[in-house]
Amino acid sequence: MDTLAALAASQTSTQVVIDQLVAFGHEALKYVPVGIAGVIVWALWLYRVVLSARAKPIVNGFRTTTSVVVPSYHEDPDILLRCLESWRSQNPDEIIIVLDVADTEAYQRIVAVGDPTVKPILFHHVGKRSALGQGIRLARYDVVVLVDSDTSWEPGLLENVQMPFVDTTVGGVGTQQNVYQRNSSIWRIIADWLVNLRYFNYVLAMGAAGAVPCLSGRTAAYRRSAVLPVLDNLENEFFLGRRCVAGDDGRLTWLILASGFKTVHQESAKALSMFPATGKAFFKQRIRWSRNSYRTYLTAIAKGWIWRVPFVTKITVLQIILTPVTMGITMWYLLFSRLELSVIGAGFTLAWLLAGRAVRGFSNLRRHPLDLFVLPILAVVVIVIALPIKVFSFITMNKQGWLTRHADQMGGDGQTAATLDGPGARPAGQTVLTPTPAPAFAATAAPAVGAPTMAAPTMAAPTMAAPTMAAATVAAPTTEAAAASHTAEPAAATTSGTQRASQPATSLQAGEVAAA
Repeated sequence: MDTLAALAASQTSTQVVIDQLVAFGHEALKYVPVGIAGVIVWALWLYRVVLSARAKPIVNGFRTTTSVVVPSYHEDPDILLRCLESWRSQNPDEIIIVLDVADTEAYQRIVAVGDPTVKPILFHHVGKRSALGQGIRLARYDVVVLVDSDTSWEPGLLENVQMPFVDTTVGGVGTQQNVYQRNSSIWRIIADWLVNLRYFNYVLAMGAAGAVPCLSGRTAAYRRSAVLPVLDNLENEFFLGRRCVAGDDGRLTWLILASGFKTVHQESAKALSMFPATGKAFFKQRIRWSRNSYRTYLTAIAKGWIWRVPFVTKITVLQIILTPVTMGITMWYLLFSRLELSVIGAGFTLAWLLAGRAVRGFSNLRRHPLDLFVLPILAVVVIVIALPIKVFSFITMNKQGWLTRHADQMGGDGQTAATLDGPGARPAGQTVLTPTPAPAFAATAAPAVGAPTMAAPTMAAPTMAAPTMAAATVAAPTTEAAAASHTAEPAAATTSGTQRASQPATSLQAGEVAAA
């Protein structure tokens, strides 16, 4: 009898525990903010993550000739020279560095390197696009690799980025990118986390489909014969009547896609780029990127380009545009429909926010497990970017400017060598540029040579020969002239090399329709 009584008591106790767990589960479900919209968003996220996990880098023995083009506007010379060494170590056929006319220190230090394949040019910048146009026209080789002046390459990048061009329908190749010295600032850790989400969760899937919607300008390679026909449309983009200053990488990517080429991603080509070390500069950068995204993707929708790309690219672009809407619905549902003013209610709300962000951040956390301690800050930053930053950027999308680069200082905001760790770091402080006499010379481009060009797909515009042209004659730098590059209203070009950028494009290439 004692045994039966003990067994009965044990069963009763077990049932009580089960009942309590069921009751707790029913109570917890009240705080899980997953409605129809949430199910759709999570399903699309999972769809892209699975496709990205299945994507593999392209591996073959294809090699061709390469021109590296670097637009450099008041870059910290220490950073530029460090990056230059990483480019030189991979032996491209030429490196063209288009410096602003005020960047005489950087020019002299590059010349002192004494490498005949490195060609520094002093040029009156009228925005980054004008410098890109100048460098691309001077480039002589089959693949043009566009590189930001603060981006260094990991070993093997140049070799790996050439491999996808074995396919003649490929017009552009993106690279895998991360933050240089990520642990030197909390903002760089957060930036690197967000970069990892982009490249491991989304870009791989779109690259496998042949339609990455934005090949990041930090380092991207293009088929020269695909870029030259659309170059005027890169330099002369207008949005609602105003000349576009930033957003060159997204614009060029869509021009390549509209010409009938593919844009792919090469995971094995790795680059490291400087990111802001301060919160103010971090959010300025996000505002600029968000404005660029809205202009680029709304243009792609208006011109019908978006409807001709694979499904995975369509949904990614639409989700980027609708981020404030989806995040707004989630936060409203969480705070006003599910949240109860109680300890358990607040606890579940916070747990849901952090758990959701941790699941989406798995691709980063498995590489950097200690980032788990940054998770609460990351969750808040994501909400700030998705709501106030995105909404503000949408409202002000046609306000032109770079925000983190200035005519009167060297280096980007929070991106100088002084913000780095190690022996290369200088004492803190922002160097202010002052007008100095320019060297008395005129830089000229090497004549175009008959290097073999790669075949382009038949749907693309005809290949144009590289024009033989002289680079801009060096003029004495002035603060007013340099400021034209990064102000809200760029001044008209006044230097010989930039005259073409001061007039609207007179013709449109394949896939292009009239500008808004």
